[in-house]
Amino acid sequence: MIEDGRQSERALAIRRGALRLMVGLNLFALPEVTLASGRRADLLAVSMSGEIAIVEIKSSRSDFLVDRKWPEYRLYCDRLYFATAPDVDETLFPEDAGLIVADAHGGALLRAAPLHPLAAATRKALLTRVARLGAARLTWLADPDANIPECL
Repeated sequence: MIEDGRQSERALAIRRGALRLMVGLNLFALPEVTLASGRRADLLAVSMSGEIAIVEIKSSRSDFLVDRKWPEYRLYCDRLYFATAPDVDETLFPEDAGLIVADAHGGALLRAAPLHPLAAATRKALLTRVARLGAARLTWLADPDANIPECL
């Protein structure tokens, strides 16, 4: 449900470290969240105030260079971050996005993401989506045979 085989071991290690960093920042995230556009955010995090952050994981230089879909994520978050491995050149990433360097043990916030406030209707739809997705995943953990719709 959370891993579909598309993520490399390296990307999963970056994700784990980024998740640990987010917890330390009092942000809690769900991995692999499908957005209204059909795109899937690697991590979608929510703050206590309801601010939404998306973390796009890039495990290598080539991973970043071939992916041109990430600008679309700005429509679905207040703050956009990239998370990458310690050996990836940090100058690759746009300066108008936050930057996290992470491995399987933890992460470091190298650059905070600027705030681009979401429209109220978009925020409400995303928060409802995240709440339902989180509840569905907890239901699946409690009962893997539950008939949970694929769209979640």
